[in-house]
Amino acid sequence: MIRKVKLSDASAIAEIYNFHVYNTIVTFDLIPVSASEMKETIQNVIKKYPWFVYEIDNKVVGYAYASYWKTRSAYDATVESSIYISEKAIGNGIGKQLYNHLLNELKQQKIHAVIGGISLPNKASVAIHEKFGFKKVAHFTEVGFKFNKWIDVGYWQLTL
Repeated sequence: MIRKVKLSDASAIAEIYNFHVYNTIVTFDLIPVSASEMKETIQNVIKKYPWFVYEIDNKVVGYAYASYWKTRSAYDATVESSIYISEKAIGNGIGKQLYNHLLNELKQQKIHAVIGGISLPNKASVAIHEKFGFKKVAHFTEVGFKFNKWIDVGYWQLTL
């Protein structure tokens, strides 16, 4: 089930996110976030942009949201998308359902462009973005350092 985020989801969302902090290159955070930090992030995002969670048996197993691409007002119709799935739920189509839901909401909000930043290599994230029509528009080499290695970042864009 997909629904709008609640502030009470912050702990579950932080748990999903922190798995990726500790184990993957999909985030460049090196220090885990607390539930209170995540709650603050949720509060800031939902003032303007959508945030959805995916539940199975009343447990949050994934989430997707849009946030500011840049804070200058000329960028108001452009957002950056983020999606995270629990390690136990990866590969079950939850990401596709969440992304579809998020993109439909962004269209209704008259968002013009969606930017997805992807730490590379990440075949699954590239595939989901391209499935929804995103096109690669930039590639930065060795801009992040995590797990004792340099990591590239690519940017994909979808014009709605």
